[in-house]
Amino acid sequence: EKKDPDAPHGKVELKKKVTLLRGISIIIGTIIGAGIFISPKGILKNSGSVGMSLVVWIACGILSLFGALSYAELGTSIKKSGGHYTYILEAFGPQMAFIRLWADLIAIRPAGLAVISLAFGQYILEPIFMPCGVPEIAIKLATSIGITSVMYLNSMSTSWTNRIQIFLTFSKLLAIAIIIVPGLYMLFKGETKNFENAFEVSNIKLTGLPLAFYSGMYAYAGWFYLNFVTEEVENPEKTVPMAICISMAIVTSCYVLTNVAYYTVMSAEELLASQAVAVTFAEKTMGNFSVAVPIFVALSCFGSMNGCLFAFSRIFYVASREGHLPEVLSMIHVRRHTPLAAVIILYPMTVFQLFVGDIYSLLNFMSFLRWLFIGVAVLGLIYMRYTRPDMPRPFKVPLIIPAIFSFTCFFMVFLSLYSDPVNTGIGFAISLTGIPAYYIFIVFDRRPKWLQKGLGNTSVQIILEVIPAEH
Repeated sequence: EKKDPDAPHGKVELKKKVTLLRGISIIIGTIIGAGIFISPKGILKNSGSVGMSLVVWIACGILSLFGALSYAELGTSIKKSGGHYTYILEAFGPQMAFIRLWADLIAIRPAGLAVISLAFGQYILEPIFMPCGVPEIAIKLATSIGITSVMYLNSMSTSWTNRIQIFLTFSKLLAIAIIIVPGLYMLFKGETKNFENAFEVSNIKLTGLPLAFYSGMYAYAGWFYLNFVTEEVENPEKTVPMAICISMAIVTSCYVLTNVAYYTVMSAEELLASQAVAVTFAEKTMGNFSVAVPIFVALSCFGSMNGCLFAFSRIFYVASREGHLPEVLSMIHVRRHTPLAAVIILYPMTVFQLFVGDIYSLLNFMSFLRWLFIGVAVLGLIYMRYTRPDMPRPFKVPLIIPAIFSFTCFFMVFLSLYSDPVNTGIGFAISLTGIPAYYIFIVFDRRPKWLQKGLGNTSVQIILEVIPAEH
């Protein structure tokens, strides 16, 4: 038989056809996670007024759209898995990519996971402790149990992971509907007192704006997930931008409406005082039924934790294929076919960060690194337009879009150095440790003998029962 010239050699894989509808559901499903239940408070706190916070929500939506379109070009021209890592590798070479990976491994991923799991812990305990607040230590314990169970699920079975994922995606949309519908109903009945003088100038703090944007961009994070499947999208030059524009429009309007619903029911002060916004909202609108809301929110957070872990293992997998990480990370469990080592490696760091920080400091700490590197990847797009002009680009964005986006990324990053120097400084220091690590582990390849033996030989493999995956 004749071999398809485009088929990746020697690798059997599913040729999934991702249609427009399916692309939209992938993006919406990954974006709407815990963000909408965590971020409103961070945004309101740092933007200073109700009107300003809604402006930030809309602006974040538009910015994310720009970022997603730039990523669509990257994804259709560089057809490899691995997202940000691969794009930085292609544009700026292995050293930058390794530093991105390093920051990912020790800081970004664990912090992101810790943020979502903290939200999970807070919401799952809320109905038990109603109407009082939940004690800190209880939240942290519930969170650790949550993380442990997600880790366990992910290392035991992939099919169950997916089944649960579908159910959780449904519960997300339900949670949002439960909030928007009563909220808008009350708004139309004439509850507008919290929207009068919405733009009080006295409260607006410019230094807080990048932190408000961080909270907002965090809520929209997930627009780059279509990039993990660009190879399988049919007719990508039309489908990808369409899917991105439609789903970003849906998500942005969902988010803005949810916030309008929040503000209809509670004043800015009440929202800031609340530990878990959606719960306070439910108490005010639904009375006894309100116990259901925190449970849906917790399920939604659980879904995001699940999806996160699932995606990370993919990144580690690609990186250890490139030889940037110990081979163990790309190995697969003998019987259960799950990337066990990649799942477990995040565990100690996540739990450590859990007990050290709170949601908002973790969020600033993580966002700083995350947007720095996403900005770099989009800068890479502009850079490759000049260094590799003849590269095939099925979908091209006008240069102004990536330019605006990467400028905003760097602008947010520098402003946050000014407004939250401690967290940002720690984040920066951590990513800088990637440079010596790169030279020690990769360039000189002088890994200590015991370490090489420990990672390369079979003992670790036997303990974890993993084998190399067939590429």
